[in-house]
Amino acid sequence: MKTARIVLALPGLAALAYGIVLFLDYAAPAWPDSFTTLLWIGGGPIVNDAVFAPVAGAIGLLLARVLPRPWRGPVQIGAVLTAVLGFVAFPLLWRTYGVPPKPGLHDGNAWLGLMATLAVVWSAVLVVSVVRIVQFRRSAARKIRSLARS
Repeated sequence: MKTARIVLALPGLAALAYGIVLFLDYAAPAWPDSFTTLLWIGGGPIVNDAVFAPVAGAIGLLLARVLPRPWRGPVQIGAVLTAVLGFVAFPLLWRTYGVPPKPGLHDGNAWLGLMATLAVVWSAVLVVSVVRIVQFRRSAARKIRSLARS
C-alpha cells in the first residue's frame, strides 16, 4: 500500500515541479509585474479555504437539517454544482473586458451560459426529487398494505 501511494504521488510531484519551472520562466523576466500573478495563484486557495469552503459546509449542513429526506441528496448535489459552475464562470463574469476575442468558449455570453446551465441543473434536481418522492410514497404504501394484510 505504501509503495502504491509513492508510485501514485511521483507523477503529481513531477507535474508540480514542472509547473514551478514554467512559472519561474514566466515570472523571472518580469518580476514586479508577476508579483500580482503570484498573489492570484496563492490567493485563490486561501480565499477558497477561508470563505467558500466554510460557507458551502454551512449551507450543506443547513440543507441536511431542513430539507425532507427525498430532497436532501438532489438539492445538495445541485448546490455543489452551482458553486462549481460559479467558480468556473467567475473569471468570465468578473472581467469580461480582459478576455481576448477568439473563437471557442470565451466568445459567448457568460451570464447566459451560466444561467442556462444552472437552469438545466436545477431542473434535473427537481425531476430527481419528484421521482424520489413518488418512489418513497409507493414504498410506504406497500409497507402499509403488507402490514394491513398480516
